[in-house]
Amino acid sequence: MDWNYWIRQVHRWLSVAFTVAIIVNLIALGRQESAVWIGLLALLPLILLLVTGLYLFVLPYATKWRSS
Repeated sequence: MDWNYWIRQVHRWLSVAFTVAIIVNLIALGRQESAVWIGLLALLPLILLLVTGLYLFVLPYATKWRSS
């Protein structure tokens, strides 16, 4: 099982979910429907994107560190 492949795939799908959440948020703002949960809808994918993105950012440095 290749964890790097799965984390990369999760990161890609999270970016799609984040984009959809932002579009829903913009549509709700355009309709003057200001519900708090719509504004917070994008936070969960954003936090998960941060975690997976940081992992993918550090991955090349960690492999260099392990090989030397």
